[in-house]
Amino acid sequence: MTPRIRFATPEDAGLLFRFVCELAEYEREPAAVKVTVDELRAQLSQSRPPFECLIAERVDGDAVPHALGFALFFTSYSTWRGRPGIYLEDLYVPPMHRGAGVGRALLAALARLAQERGCARFEWAVLDWNTPAIGFYERMGAVAMSEWTVFRIADGALERLAATGEAVVREG
Repeated sequence: MTPRIRFATPEDAGLLFRFVCELAEYEREPAAVKVTVDELRAQLSQSRPPFECLIAERVDGDAVPHALGFALFFTSYSTWRGRPGIYLEDLYVPPMHRGAGVGRALLAALARLAQERGCARFEWAVLDWNTPAIGFYERMGAVAMSEWTVFRIADGALERLAATGEAVVREG
């Protein structure tokens, strides 16, 4: 089965929220989800949304499409290459649909988008314990960037650091 891949719309906010919650559960962080359906809908409705999202779905004749997974991403930029990139924030296929080519179809669609947009690269992070995902990515030719370590400042640390800085001057 080759799924149909389409861009998410504001009407898909409830589906995206469900997939985000399922992914957080799989990644052992269910309490980390703070976004709401209304926030996702509002963000997807913006003239320049902070993210884009692809949805894989099965279409059986005239039946209502059945969502099989999603890939949420945004534009990044490589100063060394002088070109944009795609950063995949979330890729999720529910367990019942894994092994049917859904994840591969979503990644292939993102690779095509990256080429169409003149991107230098397409990258993402994966939890080090998620060996099924790591194996899946490696089989498609992805290379672990083991010499790089991801850092994050969030919540209270973000607030504390911001409080020590000066306001950014906007000119023009």
